Amino acid sequence: MSDLDAQIPTAFDPFAEANADNSGAGSKDYVHIRIQQRNGRKSLTTVQGLKKEFSYNKILKDLKKDFCCNGTVVQDPELGQVIQLQGDQRKNVSAFLVQAGIVKKEHIKIHGF
Repeated sequence: MSDLDAQIPTAFDPFAEANADNSGAGSKDYVHIRIQQRNGRKSLTTVQGLKKEFSYNKILKDLKKDFCCNGTVVQDPELGQVIQLQGDQRKNVSAFLVQAGIVKKEHIKIHGF
């Protein structure tokens, strides 16, 4: 009978590792770069998830100067501060954030199309 007890598997939780890794942090560790389609060929690039300690206005100023586009910082009640840029600037913004040392490449998620 003791051999039979050794072969019975115990309760297995398939999500135990995933819950331990996240530990409630969710997607707060990532910087999300998204594109929103406006009308026709016009589009809008949004950047969210940057740390609060960074000056969003200074980052926006450098982004606008480097990519020759207009942009703004929008205060969202759920997402906090979000940077919006005109046009499809996803790859440019990603490269800029990595090159400036603001975010590591593995912490950037690019969404859209």
